[in-house]
Amino acid sequence: MELRQLRYFVRIVELGSMSRAALDLDLVQSALSQQISRLESELSTRLLQRTPRGVIPTEAGQAFFHEAQLTLRHAEQAVHAAQQARLSGAVSMGLSPTIANVLGLPLMRAMRERYPDVRLHMVSALSGHLTSLLNARQLDLAILFDTQNARRWSVMPLLEEQLFLIQSRQQPVVPQIKHDSPISLGQLQQVPLILPSGSHGLRSSVMASFTSAGFQSQMAMEIDSLTLLMEAVDAGMGATVQPWSAVAMYRDAAERFQWSEIADDQVRRKAALCSLSDDELSPAALAARVVLMDCAKQLVRSASWRGATLTE
Repeated sequence: MELRQLRYFVRIVELGSMSRAALDLDLVQSALSQQISRLESELSTRLLQRTPRGVIPTEAGQAFFHEAQLTLRHAEQAVHAAQQARLSGAVSMGLSPTIANVLGLPLMRAMRERYPDVRLHMVSALSGHLTSLLNARQLDLAILFDTQNARRWSVMPLLEEQLFLIQSRQQPVVPQIKHDSPISLGQLQQVPLILPSGSHGLRSSVMASFTSAGFQSQMAMEIDSLTLLMEAVDAGMGATVQPWSAVAMYRDAAERFQWSEIADDQVRRKAALCSLSDDELSPAALAARVVLMDCAKQLVRSASWRGATLTE
């Protein structure tokens, strides 16, 4: 027996009509009739009978009706009690600037909807700094690209991001490379690049890919601020290698930038959801970790996070 069957039965009795109840419950009448038949079969008795004036409960149905009303009322009270004792507390989360561009706002909205009494502390910083904060237990969880410096972390593989060559649409430094056209890693050999400094995880990954391909990059400048880096790219001072999420903060990204996917499976950025060990996390932090994972999966599966694939 299911609560929805009780709701269906009570509504039919209240309205005195199977068709009106189906309309009120937004169900087709045949589906509603089927649920009532299943309920009667389980109880081994008939609950309703048809009359020229509509549907009325049998003697057994009338007795069941009163108890069903009481059960539904108790169920509503249980929901209310759970809501009054809803989860509260504080959670600190760390996201890199590129990840925050895509995930930050949906994550905050989802947390407010599911756990309105949980207070969020959001930190957007380079992954190396987030690693230090997590090791110092100043963060509960973070999305990181390098887990080698973990200290009793819980590490969950999350996703991989394809990397793109991104340059100014108005002042491209490599005009022969067209927007949204896949390119090979070798085509980056003579491109003046603007990248973060060597302490940044993305820089290490890109340099390792170049070394494997047998060449060194042509560095135009190093910038450790994503906003400033993208402004320099927009001004035509060089191109950059970043995930698509780097341009997600711009509403007019398609007018300001052009991007070309680097068609090499080695040129990818792996991201993991890292947190303090489960026994160190509060109930609020454990819940927030689930919400973060759900949000990331929804964004990838809905194609809202371009170039990202789940690694579950």
